[in-house]
Parts: sequence; structure tokens; C-alpha cells
Amino acid sequence: MGDRLRILVADDDPDVLYDVASTLEGMGASVTRAASGDELITCLGDDGPFDLVVTDIAMPWMTGLQAIQSTRYAGLSTPVIVMTALRDAAIPDRVRALGDNAVLLHKPFGSKDLAGALQTLLPPKKLCRAS
Repeated sequence: MGDRLRILVADDDPDVLYDVASTLEGMGASVTRAASGDELITCLGDDGPFDLVVTDIAMPWMTGLQAIQSTRYAGLSTPVIVMTALRDAAIPDRVRALGDNAVLLHKPFGSKDLAGALQTLLPPKKLCRAS
């Protein structure tokens, strides 16, 4: 159990939250779910540390980008996959500003896209499924 990848997934769309979390669980990860930006922050504080955060941008109270920016200011450098269906030209720059350990995925995306983002952000041994 201790070797399992710990991932926090945040999205206010219950279907997307379920699909992404289920895909990651199918890859062998232990997944914690959050339905808003404030839940994302709470989970990071109460249930962390996590190996990876996967967050949507557009969520109630606080966007995923605002939540991750806040954690960066606090010194937390957890790798992050930022998901969005928004087509704002400024988003790629805002994600790059989070650092080298941040990747942008445009919705809709498939499990292969998600797996590719994981491989970009995490060491190969972290991707191995725990037996």
C-alpha cells in the first residue's frame, strides 16, 4: 500500500472527477477526490502529501490554478496536471508559470493522454503498479 502512487484529483464536474479518478485507480494509484478549489486546498493540508495533483481550472470558490498557485507560494512543489475545456490563449502561459512540473491537458482527453502526462511528471518507478 505504501508504494502506491497517491494522487489528488479535483474537478467540479462529477462525471469528469469519476472518470479521471477511476482511470488513475485502474493504473494502481490511490486517489483522493475534491469537488472544488477549497476542497483541493483542504485535502492538500489534511490528507497530503500527494505524489501528484490533477485539477480542473474552472471550479467554484477558487479555480484550480489559483489553488495550485497558492500552494506554490507556500512552498509546495507537487507535480500537477491542469485540465481544462477553456480555450483561453493565456492558459498555457499560466500553467508554465507553475514550473517545470506542471502539464496542461485540454478536455476532452483520453486515458493515453493522461498516462503520457503522468510519464512526463513522475519518475518511471512511480508509475509501476504496486503488487
